[in-house]
Amino acid sequence: MRRILWFRRDLRVEDNPLLSQEGDALPIFIFDPTILEPLPSNDRRVTFIFNTLLHLKSALRVCGLDLALFYGKPTDVFEWLLKNASYHNVCASGDYDAYSLQRDREISHLIEFNRIHDTYIFHPDEVLKKDGTPYQVFTPFYNCAKTVFNSTHMAEFAPVSQSLIDFDYTKIHHIDENGHSSIPLSLQSIGFEPQPLTANQKMSPNEKLKSFASKLNHYSHDRDYMILDATSSLSADLRFGTISIRTLLRWLSKQKKLGIDTEPFFRQLIFRDFYAMLLYHFPHLATQNFRYRFKGNPNDHYFKSFCTAQTGVPIVDAGVRELLETGKMHNRVRMICASFFTKNLLLPWQWGEAFFAQHLMDYDAASNILSWQWSAGTGVDPQPYFRIFNPYTQAHKFDKDKMYIKKYLPKHYNTLPIVDHQESSKKALVYFRSSISDIKII
Repeated sequence: MRRILWFRRDLRVEDNPLLSQEGDALPIFIFDPTILEPLPSNDRRVTFIFNTLLHLKSALRVCGLDLALFYGKPTDVFEWLLKNASYHNVCASGDYDAYSLQRDREISHLIEFNRIHDTYIFHPDEVLKKDGTPYQVFTPFYNCAKTVFNSTHMAEFAPVSQSLIDFDYTKIHHIDENGHSSIPLSLQSIGFEPQPLTANQKMSPNEKLKSFASKLNHYSHDRDYMILDATSSLSADLRFGTISIRTLLRWLSKQKKLGIDTEPFFRQLIFRDFYAMLLYHFPHLATQNFRYRFKGNPNDHYFKSFCTAQTGVPIVDAGVRELLETGKMHNRVRMICASFFTKNLLLPWQWGEAFFAQHLMDYDAASNILSWQWSAGTGVDPQPYFRIFNPYTQAHKFDKDKMYIKKYLPKHYNTLPIVDHQESSKKALVYFRSSISDIKII
């Protein structure tokens, strides 16, 4: 059996179901121009991915395998592969956003496609209501998920012996309408320049777990305080699959046996599944409101001020500067920024989602889209549209000594806000209420 093992969001050797498939193997990774071409040449995520792929190639060689790298549209790559050799099927882990599902459907018309569950804890149809419909509120989903969850969701995939198919693994194979060409194995070959990564972004998942062990007991309280290093820092690793969700769950189980309170962190992992499930069942959520018809008021000046960290609101601008400088943003700050963006500035949530998508190292379509809809009050499980975060009280509560703000804002920072919080909040409520005719204002 000759198989193509298509690595995507599972860039690791450990606990990888792709490596539990017997037969002759051609492991591949495809740099997809549809995804890459909109990105600037200094996008740090591509550096992270490229470095991870080089590490994966080395790890696969220890197993007697390797990784063939391609640059081209996936359908073009598979058409070229199938034209030049015989393969029985392709194995790949599931990905559930609209583009990924459409891409996989197209590939399935060319070759037998074996979708392997790997990226999330549950299959998208595994945690449903009794009537078979998807949950639209998190708490019932969470309660049901806990009853469904069992040891099989933590089972480790053991590697089996696979024979490497003869191929050129030393170059990047460029496939386009002109056919095939080989280009050097470098970032520059696909149009990107190497970018510096933070010390945390260079850490291995195992190093992060060791660091997180001492923080886990206080995670529920400390994770909201911006200056504290209180989180797992594993979001990018989960996004690109440098650690498997099952490995993380097994680790949590061990911590729980040691008497550590793992429930708050486990709840966040279930939240990740909840959002992925929603985007799978309601793909229109990627661009459209789930509820309510308010769309925001496009304002280029406000948008530019937000994206350049010049709103005059310290906590918001500090968060944006953190994002621009490091590719990450503290989760509490993400909520504050998204509320300010959609409620005080009345900008379309889709604009904010796209801005985050452009810069977040851990960008995950489902989590980002559904989080922005939650902040805008338009989502499946929304905060009430009339709940507006006060960025000043939030900063005082979770950054009392302004250590986070001072870390990211320059000394010459201008504190003159482009909108007054109280005034803009009142305008927002008037706007939302005028946009909603089918609910009762209490």
